[in-house]
Amino acid sequence: MSRRGKGIRSNEGIAGWLFVSPVILILGLFMLLPILMALWVSLTDWRGQGSPFTAGTPFVGADNYTKLFTEDSLDRRDFMTAMRNNLYYVALVVPLQTALALGLALIVNARRLKGKSFFRTAFYFPSVTSSVAISVVFLFIFSSSGALNQLLSMVGLSGPQWFSDPRGIVHLLLGVFGVHDAPAALAGGGPFGLSWWEWFSGPSVAMCAIIMLVVWTTSGTFMLMFLAALQDVPVALEEAATLDGAGRWQRFRHVTLPMIRPTMFLVLTLGLIGTWQVFDQIYVMSQGDPAKTTLTPAYLSYRTAFRNFDYGSGAAISFVLFLIIILLTLLQRRMLRERDRAEGSAA
Repeated sequence: MSRRGKGIRSNEGIAGWLFVSPVILILGLFMLLPILMALWVSLTDWRGQGSPFTAGTPFVGADNYTKLFTEDSLDRRDFMTAMRNNLYYVALVVPLQTALALGLALIVNARRLKGKSFFRTAFYFPSVTSSVAISVVFLFIFSSSGALNQLLSMVGLSGPQWFSDPRGIVHLLLGVFGVHDAPAALAGGGPFGLSWWEWFSGPSVAMCAIIMLVVWTTSGTFMLMFLAALQDVPVALEEAATLDGAGRWQRFRHVTLPMIRPTMFLVLTLGLIGTWQVFDQIYVMSQGDPAKTTLTPAYLSYRTAFRNFDYGSGAAISFVLFLIIILLTLLQRRMLRERDRAEGSAA
């Protein structure tokens, strides 16, 4: 390569860095720098007095992290309770919102459906409505004397105390059969300070109400993503499958799903990230009650830092949550990639 060619490429590289330098500067100043500052706070015992970057701030190293997993304390118990609640939340919200979004997208994408614009707007409207406003409405619906319990009473059913009963739905179902206390085998021995009876309690009815709210408000956004993917599926493929004798389910399974797999990965990833970051619905509707059955790591981080003034532990919880999100996203990506390779080799 001539020197002139090298000089042109060098100038292009310099020009490119000049063009992106404002964005890099803004991201570094308003994103990377605050993250590094929060990381430093998580290694200290800063209580909110003065600056955490002065020489007098107590440095505790990884103590804020280790006490979440190893020390037998209230901090570990609260953190593990929040992790348990969030695991139930993720296990229910991600599949339900994905299935509902895909179902709504298939309905709107149907050729015979009239008024597609109306249904698309109606399904998407909850996603652009204020989550705080919807949470207040759901509080009215699911209160002890709310609209839902009133409707149940009209048919002779007694509705649950949605935001007062701390029992999980598994414990409630066992109570129907007369099991109200923990069996001896489940009364202790659980990991991280919680008994097996507590780990397998299931989400509380309050958490179930929040799950219904979140699934309803988030499925509209994911519906639009699926709808865009469905509209990119070549009609010729579906027609060829129909000529080969494939039924509606076979066309959906062997033609539609493989074509929208990148969108499926995007929806699952965004849903996974969003469910681990749930905060505003918890803050408005329950603030972790009843009996911490709706406590989540994101809300626990806020409460520890800004109510208990333990900013180091609050920041540590947020970084543990960040690491969990990264690991789960990478694991999900790897699983989908291996599945694609397996199907490609089988074909």
